[in-house]
Amino acid sequence: MTDKTKTALVTGASRGLGYATALKLSEAGYHIIAVARTLGGLEELADVIEGNDKTITVAAMDVTHEQNLQQLCLSIFERWGHLDLLVHCASHAPLLTPATQVTAKDFDTTFNTNARATSRIIALTEPLLRVAPNGKAVFINDPRAGGQFFGAYAASKAAANSLVESWIKETKTLKPDVSLFTPNPMPTATRARFFPGEDKTGLSSPMAEAERLIASIS
Repeated sequence: MTDKTKTALVTGASRGLGYATALKLSEAGYHIIAVARTLGGLEELADVIEGNDKTITVAAMDVTHEQNLQQLCLSIFERWGHLDLLVHCASHAPLLTPATQVTAKDFDTTFNTNARATSRIIALTEPLLRVAPNGKAVFINDPRAGGQFFGAYAASKAAANSLVESWIKETKTLKPDVSLFTPNPMPTATRARFFPGEDKTGLSSPMAEAERLIASIS
């Protein structure tokens, strides 16, 4: 018998938009399955969510490790039998670098995290989302194609977006409901890596963007 608990898998949940989205979804009644590489941020998130008498499962893991993703999805199936919502926020932001100076290591790391992991997450979560009553998947869009010094990051995000856009069309009349969400600029660690010393006045907060994200799929 399928567990009726509303479940939400949020990647990149230890900080920024992922953290805020996990928190807001817990307030909306979802059991949060929070994924990130850093255990400290996940423990902080768990403290806040459990302090609000909500529930959370944390998984400290790198989304580029396919075996870990497989085990996570198997665990979700064995415990709940389905996944109601996926919000994929995890990404890797290399230092801004001229296209002629992108190293093979940086290029591979960026593509493995931003593109290949997206492909595997799509494949592994699709069966769980499809059996949910109203399964939904949201991927974070950060269009940087052609941006000066954004070469590796922009190319990896463009590849990931292309995968998602194909999946959107492929599931147009099927399950799950797939979408891309473009947040307004926020004072996150990723943005600080791209724009160090930027005046943060006028930037949106991760909490505000999390609310926009959730409203877009409601």
